[in-house]
Amino acid sequence: MAPRVYLAGPDVFLPDPMAVAERKKQLCRAYGFEGVFPLDAELDLGALEPQAAGLAISRANEELIRGCQLLIAQVTPFRGPSADVGTAFEMGFARALGLPVYAYTNVQSDFTTRTREFVRTTRARTDQVIEDPDGMAIENFGLADNLMLVGAVEHSGGALVSLDAPDSSRFTGLVAFQQCLRLAKREL
Repeated sequence: MAPRVYLAGPDVFLPDPMAVAERKKQLCRAYGFEGVFPLDAELDLGALEPQAAGLAISRANEELIRGCQLLIAQVTPFRGPSADVGTAFEMGFARALGLPVYAYTNVQSDFTTRTREFVRTTRARTDQVIEDPDGMAIENFGLADNLMLVGAVEHSGGALVSLDAPDSSRFTGLVAFQQCLRLAKREL
């Protein structure tokens, strides 16, 4: 039986999420894995109020992750300088379950650089610490994203692949995803 890979990321917000899901699942099969996409849970949300629907999706995604042997997350910056917050939760959830966590980003600049560009105005608190306009320190470790996300990947035995994709395929480019699959196949 092929190891099941939960495919975390903001792909669910794309205009045609199932097209990207199918491409990812095909690549998973080529590497001996079974891809599991967040929208694979067959939910009947029609009769539910929006809040109840959201909670049902959350519960279903946790169950999908529990049924997998590893997780690959797209951490390409989403609506800000960092990864999608739902994806970040899924990475932590998988890590807490003891699953290997792999991640990829289609934007190669580091988290500190992206945060500084996002907040636009920074000032030095000390030689080592920079802060935003609210006086809050900006993480400055040269990592691809927040230290807890990168830590979840590294401490689980996974890997984070960082490549630059053209703007037109920032959320749909799969070269880095395929590298994660290659690394996971070698490790598992």
